[in-house]
Amino acid sequence: MKKRVDNALIMAAGRGQRMMPLTADLPKPMAPFNGTTLIAKGIENLRAHIKYIHITVGYKGAMLADHVISHGVATVINTEGQSNSWWIYNTLLRHLNEPMFVLTCDNVVELDFDLLIEDYLRNGSPACMVVPVPPVEGLEGDYIFYKNNVVMGIDRSKRSDVYCSGIQVVNPYRINELTDPMQSRDFYSVWHQLILKEQMYCSRVYPKKWMSIDTVSQLTSLNKILER
Repeated sequence: MKKRVDNALIMAAGRGQRMMPLTADLPKPMAPFNGTTLIAKGIENLRAHIKYIHITVGYKGAMLADHVISHGVATVINTEGQSNSWWIYNTLLRHLNEPMFVLTCDNVVELDFDLLIEDYLRNGSPACMVVPVPPVEGLEGDYIFYKNNVVMGIDRSKRSDVYCSGIQVVNPYRINELTDPMQSRDFYSVWHQLILKEQMYCSRVYPKKWMSIDTVSQLTSLNKILER
């Protein structure tokens, strides 16, 4: 399999309820960050590595679509009212039989994408590989339990030494082969189906830097740090 990854998708459809009142007037991905916006920074970070960048939109979708189109994304997918895994089963990306990166718009990350895809191939090119991070106090997460990099369980209450960063390498075609769309309410339920098939792995590669922006105070604090 080729080492280059041509496609990445940033999930940006959420309402951002915890960032009110900022998100009363604009979608969370357009929150001001480091002289631009969260989503624009994410697109910029991917552009050096990825040929085609896809974005899911929902809340205030037209505003967000205009914004990301101006930053040169390949595809905007309207997933308003749908789950975060809906696009895997209901768009042309379901036919993509190769790895693609999946990220969330609220992740501020520095990651070696070339090293990540090497690790994916070394793990046998599973249907899904999640990127772990150490738990961060005050941030909710899905805790990962794994053995020899094969994920044995995902739990939101039982703690382990790592949890999901929100970054994945997925093969949409293989996920469609291995899972039931009717049982795939969201990524959490997709993961549990893949765990049963031993097709969910945990990467050996950790982000060099990682932070998830969930609140206005977190956004303000990080902007102040970057201004120094």
